[in-house]
Amino acid sequence: MQLEEDMQGQQEETDVSHFPDDQELVITAVERQPKQKGRYLISFGEYKLSIHEDVMIKYRMLRGNQFTKQELEDIVLADEKQRAYVQALKYLERKQRTRKELADRLKEKEISQSVIEQALQRLEQEGLIDDELYAKQWASQRISSQRKGRAWVRQELRQKGVDKSLISEALDEVSQEQEFESCLIVGRKKWNQTRGEVMDKKRKTGSFLMRRGFSGEHVRRAINQFIQENGDADEELEDFSFD
Repeated sequence: MQLEEDMQGQQEETDVSHFPDDQELVITAVERQPKQKGRYLISFGEYKLSIHEDVMIKYRMLRGNQFTKQELEDIVLADEKQRAYVQALKYLERKQRTRKELADRLKEKEISQSVIEQALQRLEQEGLIDDELYAKQWASQRISSQRKGRAWVRQELRQKGVDKSLISEALDEVSQEQEFESCLIVGRKKWNQTRGEVMDKKRKTGSFLMRRGFSGEHVRRAINQFIQENGDADEELEDFSFD
């Protein structure tokens, strides 16, 4: 209940629709907001407006200065842009994110789409978000370290909103042999842990590897190698496929 009241109060303090149209509004007080880092409460007599410190400084919102309602509307828009940018930076402090991931998080803060787009463009210009680089690093790490197949990684990047062409470029930078090596490592572990006849080991290991996104060709090669390593070279391979 208290959280809802606080959020409502914040929204009211960034809304100037109820400010008078026909008079100059004089700043009567400037107070730091203790619960909101970097924000100040600007008072115009009975009217109050919450503004980020950077915006306050830019527009010289000092005690005694005067503003019209139209000017304050422009300042509120500038404040929303700054809020979106600062919030995005906070998300990026924790870990790198894609453009879509940041957009989705900013939407949760009820920031308008046009403001979100401007914030994202600014972050791209500053090199703080880069879907192409993100996709390449993600693909390399997931295939080589997390032992996932291309199909798995492709689906992950799609869910993160990365463009299909960037996904293809990223996956092309990981060699087939790198992927096959990962397939062998996780596949061998599964093979050795699986009890039963060779046919059971083939079926369970093959299904396991396909669920991890490896291609049917890699699965067949890997299982063939496991069979040979265990002295069962006469066993016939099951025909695996992955869509």
